[in-house]
Amino acid sequence: MAPADDRRTESGIDLKPVYSAADAPRALEPPGEFPFTRGPYPDMYRGRPWTIRQYAGFGSAEESNARYRYLLERGQTGLSIAFDLPTQCGYDPDHPLAKPEVGKVGVPIVSLDDMHVLFEGIPLEQMNTSMTINGTAMWLLALYVALARERGIPEAGLRGTTQNDIVKEYLARGTYIFPPEPSLDLIAETYEYCVAHLPQWNPSNVCSYHLQEAGATPVQELAFALADALGVLDRVKQRGHVDDRAFAQCVGRVSFFVNAGMRFIEEMCKMRAFGAMWDELCRDRYGVTDPKLRQFRYGVQVNSLGLTEQQPENNAWRILIEALGVTLSKDARCRALQLPTWNEALSLPRPWDQQWSLRLQQILAFETDLLEYGDIFTGNPVIENKVASLIGAATEELAKIDKMGGIRGAIENGYCKQELVRAMATRMGRIEAGEQVVIGVNKFTEGLPSPLVGGDDGGVFEADPQAGAQALASLAATRAKRDPVRVKAALGVLDSLARAGKPIMEASIECALARVTTGEWAGTLRGVWGEYRAETGVGGAHIAESNDDWQKLRAKVEAHVTAHGRRPRLLVGKPGLDGHSNGAEIIAVAARDAGFEVIYAGIRLEPAAIAAVAVQEAVDVIGLSILSGSHIELAAAVLEELRNRGGSKVAVVLGGTVPARDHETLQKLGIRRVFTPSDFKLVDIVGELLTLVGTD
Repeated sequence: MAPADDRRTESGIDLKPVYSAADAPRALEPPGEFPFTRGPYPDMYRGRPWTIRQYAGFGSAEESNARYRYLLERGQTGLSIAFDLPTQCGYDPDHPLAKPEVGKVGVPIVSLDDMHVLFEGIPLEQMNTSMTINGTAMWLLALYVALARERGIPEAGLRGTTQNDIVKEYLARGTYIFPPEPSLDLIAETYEYCVAHLPQWNPSNVCSYHLQEAGATPVQELAFALADALGVLDRVKQRGHVDDRAFAQCVGRVSFFVNAGMRFIEEMCKMRAFGAMWDELCRDRYGVTDPKLRQFRYGVQVNSLGLTEQQPENNAWRILIEALGVTLSKDARCRALQLPTWNEALSLPRPWDQQWSLRLQQILAFETDLLEYGDIFTGNPVIENKVASLIGAATEELAKIDKMGGIRGAIENGYCKQELVRAMATRMGRIEAGEQVVIGVNKFTEGLPSPLVGGDDGGVFEADPQAGAQALASLAATRAKRDPVRVKAALGVLDSLARAGKPIMEASIECALARVTTGEWAGTLRGVWGEYRAETGVGGAHIAESNDDWQKLRAKVEAHVTAHGRRPRLLVGKPGLDGHSNGAEIIAVAARDAGFEVIYAGIRLEPAAIAAVAVQEAVDVIGLSILSGSHIELAAAVLEELRNRGGSKVAVVLGGTVPARDHETLQKLGIRRVFTPSDFKLVDIVGELLTLVGTD
């Protein structure tokens, strides 16, 4: 029966007004059996909760250690470590790009000495440690192994995960370093090493989470993530360093880190679809016969993209609803769950904020009867039909990527990035038009002031201003006491093996033991493989509607062209190491659609480079995008570089997660306008940019 109206999901799948048993496409298997749409285990966590985590790390190794112990004492059952941007991007804290970013979004790790401090009093042999690290994932794993060796702990007993997903860094998060080929080799070698030496460690975590944060629909999240995993396993196979038995173990160690958004029925069905598709791919593509090695093993962080600065108290309920999508259904229940906090659209979380999210998980697990029953959705025709629809659409998308040469081809030709930017542009356009309701943003916007932001700190976290000095002191202490001869020898071996295309994991562990620093390890490999610049994806995407507001704005832009003989020129710049580029990309697309000439060169730009391009291209406005908490330092640096080049008349605006207390400081520096997540109407933002050019 055709749908009675035009309702569709964001993936473009029709929604029927009524479903019947005829819409369930197949007989149901028991949980723990092929095709695993009912989960990988027969009991699917009935009677025991998932692993409960909170993502944490900030300031210094000492402060982060105290936060971990605080959370463990309050019932957290695993560690999820956030590293700062210099560590993620392979820089020491004394590098010019690193200085403003040290300790802002995670913990700085300079050397093995910092790892000893980070895990002081925490028994590695009892921990399940998840490390959100990608471009330098092999290095952080080498540091963890070296820490275990110096503590006398057998590395075979270490349990945990290195995120180690470079594909989503190219597409969504931006902390890549090297080109795709050597990057995939680093991941493949991590698999080879872990299967041989760390059998309980997940070498990588394929992260569809960040794809949804970048705008992916459920179908795109399924297809892109599975293509990502296949790209890694294909690389392992091509290298020929493992036999068939060990390769099957590599397949069995693939884990996934999935997002769960507000449409929790569709998200639950997505988890079932993931399980079925992964099992079939492992069986048919790789010939893995052991069903246990084909299980879709996944953890979750629920969606942060939809958290709002307006009426931020509403975010607590959003987080709860999103958590239901991966806990309420026994057959789609996650293995591990970490939740964002209510104030993440405002700043990084404080300890109390993390405790509140932790308590939410614990109430779900221990106060409700959630864990006492079998699955309450299995056999429902709506669910079964939805799962089948998602599998069909994602299979088509996966085949399209396969024809491009797999995920590497779809990265290098820009396809995946362009599709994500297009999807995000569509989402933002729907919110701006009121077609996608966001409470407190485009509907029910009137409300009483939130008491959660009424305290002395405004409900936001303030980074330790001494974090940079502490990291520099740690770096100096390590360099002073280490053996320089051993360091030079270790780096020499690393360089020669990398140039020869040979395995470097053991050499990396020796570097760690020798107290080589993060910047030295990454710098050596930069010298071998170079650095990579990923596609921006803004070409081909459109966001501006044909409504009256956009038509009026376009008319103003054309009037400016008539009056001044050229289009208003906008430079969108991302200074520093922050790689979250969604906002920058959407502003670039919206301004271009309105008639601006837009220059956007992507992420990780030095302030001097932004100023030089602005002056050379005679831009009218610079739009800085900064989400790492380094907005004051980086804005000051860009403005100074502009003045040094005679560009002080260029208007500079800044957008990002900027606490209200910092707005006045930025304006005194010379920032003309500060935009935050509360500024969601793109037509108004671009209109304000035009007024700064000189028309109204």
